[in-house]
Amino acid sequence: MFQYILKRILWLIPILLGVSFIVFTIMYLSPGDPVTMILGEGATEEAYEALRVQMGLDKSFIEQFFDYIRKVVFEFDLGRSYVSRRVVMDEILVRLPNTLKLASWSIFFASLIGIPMGVISATRPYSKTDNAVMFVSLIGVSMPTFWQALLLIILFTSTLGWLPATGFTTWQQMIMPVFALATSSMGTIARITRSSMMDVLDQDYIRTANAKGVSGGKVIFHHALRNALIPVVTVIGLQFGALLGGAVLTETIFSINGLGTMMVNAIRTRDSMVVQGGVLFIAFVFTLVNLCVDILYAYIDPRIRSQYD
Repeated sequence: MFQYILKRILWLIPILLGVSFIVFTIMYLSPGDPVTMILGEGATEEAYEALRVQMGLDKSFIEQFFDYIRKVVFEFDLGRSYVSRRVVMDEILVRLPNTLKLASWSIFFASLIGIPMGVISATRPYSKTDNAVMFVSLIGVSMPTFWQALLLIILFTSTLGWLPATGFTTWQQMIMPVFALATSSMGTIARITRSSMMDVLDQDYIRTANAKGVSGGKVIFHHALRNALIPVVTVIGLQFGALLGGAVLTETIFSINGLGTMMVNAIRTRDSMVVQGGVLFIAFVFTLVNLCVDILYAYIDPRIRSQYD
């Protein structure tokens, strides 16, 4: 088991290197000059060249990339913002709690509702209940998050006046962004749970348990659901990672001070250091989530744990 975890951790290195190279290349080729952004249009040629040398922008692309990687690996330095001149890691850590809270509550409610929906649908295949559950989940998957967020604001803020449209400190402010972000994941989890449960319910050991007179609830939740959880846990992990990086529009619409809002503002101002640091940090968290999901497999399925042992 330890060797497997170590192997998965070592795989993080090429993944993060690849992500950082792609993002660094995109930002390098993007229009805009960070030196002009910092000094302004009226800066002298001497000041311009001095700052350009100080920032290392006079070097080649490869030299700049390896300098950036060296600072990240050995100094844990993601650079400084070209606009605010603050350390990028400090900018990330200030906004990370809001993004984590939004993604965590969203995936919690998506799983809390999506898994029972999938189980109910799988135990009543091709019935009216099954069709209704799949119709609701299809709406959740198909509905764009930003469009749903705008509809929620129009209904519950502008029309009814029940909920505030901005902020993320009170539970009233959390309802609409969490619901808007959880809807798509809920539909995906419900559909995967239904598919996995229907495969498991067709297995011989389920028929044997039913023939021995085991209660229906025990067969479904103790035997079937536990063995159907592997793909469900995989999807939940992937959805949680996607919510961390995909909450950009939701945070922007509801004015939540999170990583998504930070990234949008950085892109608008061509603040490449913040964009690179934000994407690299999100990729790192995403890979850690996938690592945790892989480790969780061993505790859900004894067959996988025996292979590790």
